[in-house]
Amino acid sequence: MAASLSPSTILSSTAAAKSAQAPLTVATKTHISAHPNKHPSPGSAAGLAATALAAATVLATVPPSLAESPPATYRVYYGTAASAANYGGYGGNASKQDTAEYVYDVPEGWKERLVSKVEKGTNGTDSEFCNPKKRTEKEYLTFLAGFRQLAPKDAVLNNLALSDVELQDLIASADNISSVEKKDEKGQLYYVYEIDGVGAHSLISVTCANNKLYAHFVNAPAPEWNRDQETLRHIHESFKTVGS
Repeated sequence: MAASLSPSTILSSTAAAKSAQAPLTVATKTHISAHPNKHPSPGSAAGLAATALAAATVLATVPPSLAESPPATYRVYYGTAASAANYGGYGGNASKQDTAEYVYDVPEGWKERLVSKVEKGTNGTDSEFCNPKKRTEKEYLTFLAGFRQLAPKDAVLNNLALSDVELQDLIASADNISSVEKKDEKGQLYYVYEIDGVGAHSLISVTCANNKLYAHFVNAPAPEWNRDQETLRHIHESFKTVGS
């Protein structure tokens, strides 16, 4: 096996060899020329030092395009799923965290859209957040009262589309629709849908709790989906009901 020599070892050996051949009054120096037209020979001590310096510079310099992007950060949203009649609450100091029926993560920088009382009463939208740079990249939750358990998966998705025009269009133009069942650590059943369309992508999670049906949507146009897929899957998987 070839022995590995560090630049300092090579320099010391070279200096020692020269010292043995030259008068003691002559000092041996390693010099890197500042003139671009005067390059040290590759085998010399100066050449080896220059090579080591160049290698260290290359390793220490990471092009911006190859640098890892900082991990996304999130905040937890606490949703109360209040009825349209109770929209806005009754005042007081009640904490949303204390009265929350569901939670999900929201990427830092995303903005909340105020849901109107009419919208809450017609299609059950309870909360919505979007990327301010591309408002069609968003997550929102709808709920319907009076559901104690989930119907078959196909029926649930079709019923959700009845009051959601965007979902109707996405289903109609979808290249692929997948659905799976999963249970959380408490045994609560969730339906998970993924809709892959030509121009958009959607992740949907549906469950029943508190005598209500909750549906959490994560939607994004194709370019944003390709760019932010990791973040979008994270917020999709963060949804769960609480207090049930």
